[in-house]
Amino acid sequence: MRSLFIAAIIGIVFIAGCNTNDNTMTEREQIVDELDPSRNYEAPAGDNTNSQIGYVRYTKEQFENDTVNRNKTFSIDRNEMADMITRIILQNNGFNEVATLVTDREVLIAYDRNEGTSESSAADIAKRTAMSIMPSYFDIHVSDNETLIHDIQSLHNSSTGNRNYDNTINLIIKEMKKSSQGKDNEEIRNN
Repeated sequence: MRSLFIAAIIGIVFIAGCNTNDNTMTEREQIVDELDPSRNYEAPAGDNTNSQIGYVRYTKEQFENDTVNRNKTFSIDRNEMADMITRIILQNNGFNEVATLVTDREVLIAYDRNEGTSESSAADIAKRTAMSIMPSYFDIHVSDNETLIHDIQSLHNSSTGNRNYDNTINLIIKEMKKSSQGKDNEEIRNN
């Protein structure tokens, strides 16, 4: 009987302890907690990260009170974007090799296309792929001139502040414009 009494007391203390509210959290900590996008994150059942979705929700008041992240600058991982564009283009049967360079303003895509793929069709595929990934302010240039693959590759370790770099980019773009550029951006966006 005594052990039953002790077990009941322990149970009551445990339940009471679980029901206490922590009122010691400051207002700032509450705001930071509310703004944490991973706050309500539940890990997916499997390990496949491609099945995950992205979601964030803020009120205007939460955003304005978040002094830590409000002035955050956003950047694009250019190498990751170039990799993504290249891999997606190569999923099409019309391409044997693709080189993509993403600068601060342009996307340059040179490729070796299959004989069965028309010049304009390959240009449309390459251009549409880049447009679907990159912000709209990027100028996209494409070419099936295989020698430009090596020219683009020669720039992969360059930085955008180098004057020779700008000259080389402009020369490559000039050469790319000799190839079919596919449909223009407005025509692609309206289709």
